[in-house]
Amino acid sequence: MKQLITLTICLFIFSGIIKADNDKPVTIDELPQKAQEFLKQHFSKNTISYAQVEKELWDKKYDVVFTNGEKIEFDKNGEWKEIDCKFSAVPDILVPQQIQDHIKKQFPQNKIIQIEKDSKGYEIKLNNKLELKYTPTFQLKEIDD
Repeated sequence: MKQLITLTICLFIFSGIIKADNDKPVTIDELPQKAQEFLKQHFSKNTISYAQVEKELWDKKYDVVFTNGEKIEFDKNGEWKEIDCKFSAVPDILVPQQIQDHIKKQFPQNKIIQIEKDSKGYEIKLNNKLELKYTPTFQLKEIDD
């Protein structure tokens, strides 16, 4: 039993060491090509403050932070995972039309300042601090304030 506990503790320590130094600065040219094209197409007017790659055990992600504090997270293939525009609106073209339509109908005075997507769907944050969660088929499943 003591060996099992010791082994478990060692594994936690080892995993912490692996993750401790996993953020590395990168140049824009080191981002996946798809991420570079995305930035040129949708955020060409923004000035990039820095970019970094975060390596995890079996995966990696890229973060691009602009001088105005906005941030975009990309997966290892250069697909966006999260766009955080802080005070401005996420470009409409990046929000699925069904979600746009719902928000314009139910929250016409608000704008989308953050969008996150994964296999479970989309998470939207509005400038009134409401967080809306949608299924992958764009059905509203949760509202959090």
